[in-house]
Amino acid sequence: MAGIERTVLCLKLLCILLLTELWGCTQDAQPLRVGTNIWPGYEPLYLARELNYFDNNLDKNIVVVEYSSASDVIRGFRYNAIDAAALTLDEALLLVQDGMDVTVVLVMDISSGGDVILGRQGLNKLSDIKGKRVGIEKTALGSYFFAIALEKIGLKSSDIETINLEVDRHETAFKTGIVDAIVTFEPVRTKLIDAGAKVLFDSSKVYGAIVDVLVVRNDYIRKSPYTVKTLDTLLEGWFRALDYLKNNPQDAYRIMAEREGLPKEEFVTALKGLHIPDREENRSMLCSVKPTLLLTAGRMKKFMITNDLLRKDINVNNIFGKCPMDSLKR
Repeated sequence: MAGIERTVLCLKLLCILLLTELWGCTQDAQPLRVGTNIWPGYEPLYLARELNYFDNNLDKNIVVVEYSSASDVIRGFRYNAIDAAALTLDEALLLVQDGMDVTVVLVMDISSGGDVILGRQGLNKLSDIKGKRVGIEKTALGSYFFAIALEKIGLKSSDIETINLEVDRHETAFKTGIVDAIVTFEPVRTKLIDAGAKVLFDSSKVYGAIVDVLVVRNDYIRKSPYTVKTLDTLLEGWFRALDYLKNNPQDAYRIMAEREGLPKEEFVTALKGLHIPDREENRSMLCSVKPTLLLTAGRMKKFMITNDLLRKDINVNNIFGKCPMDSLKR
């Protein structure tokens, strides 16, 4: 009988050890919550999800969350509702300014016409907005892009009446005459152009100024090997989605256009306003001895400080300097 009791006791101890191990894994395998707003350049994330490219991740721990605006993404990140955020580089610099410990792990896209300043009938060139009401989402992106555009034509922000509008109000505000011009981006850009808006300025004139990146909290990356693996799975899924887009463009366009609520032809047009770097270009921009995006961030920081878009100097090296994941090291 004593032998049976010892066997039962051993089995109980073994169960406790297994449960403890499983509990530890569950604790370590924290879900990676990724926040984006609506933007064609972020669609490969959703394409990867649709194609089940994240399913090899343990317990399907990748959750992609769509917010209605970039401002909401930033708020979600600040309040710890998400672990990773798709942002413009200037917005990432604002997070660093506010003391957030983050790393740029992916260059998602470079705007080449997708960001625009649109004017209503009667406004034919950018200088015509002097004294007019201009709608702008007063995140760093909107302010930065608008400041560059004004600098190009010798105007100051005081020459314009700006109205703070988050992106989900852009289309209505323009169509109802609340504003005379709007600083906006896809998919609102295509919708308003189809409605008769005139392009006064676009990001192709300042190529490289507007870069979308994926930033991740360093405390998430440092949690455990499981979280590192989860993040690597996300990046690998992204690049697999880019390969699918390249090899099966019509099906990829269909999937992404349906999710954005655009006709396929309009989505394709919108995507043409972007350059999406592949794995090799990402390595060059993030993983080289002198990452090219670090140079871009340095120029951007200087501009933002000069134009009061940053309150203080920051060390941009903190968010670059090493290749973050195996998906980029290969």
